[in-house]
Amino acid sequence: MDLFDRISADIMAAMKAKDRVRLEALRGVKKEFIEAKTAEGAGGVLTDENAIRIMTKMVKQRNESARIYRENNRPELAEPELAEAAVIEEYLPKQLTAEELEAELKKIIAEVGATSPKEMGKVMGVATKALAGRADGRMISTLVKQLLA
Repeated sequence: MDLFDRISADIMAAMKAKDRVRLEALRGVKKEFIEAKTAEGAGGVLTDENAIRIMTKMVKQRNESARIYRENNRPELAEPELAEAAVIEEYLPKQLTAEELEAELKKIIAEVGATSPKEMGKVMGVATKALAGRADGRMISTLVKQLLA
């Protein structure tokens, strides 16, 4: 069962359970999936890789919104955003710890043969593809800079 089908089935389960937060979060995900499937050039197909990319983006957006709401003393608006982000995160691959990420990046650097910060682009190209959905791009970039310095 691909992510699209799993989300659709879980929407039905959330309706039956009358879980409004889960239902709203999953409906938002399904909407994004449908838009991606029907986008020009997509051919009506949504791969799990693209689905994970979409959900990662949605989690980031919700966390950013919650942060802004908190800064403006609006915790009642931040809570639903964080709750939806938590629901969406359940469908994403487990995030790597800092130690696991560093070990993966050392392997990638060895594979690419990079030895200086000038070769960061080569490493980032491979690393972002290999670690997509399992680590934040900013964190990957920061660690690659440190390892190549």
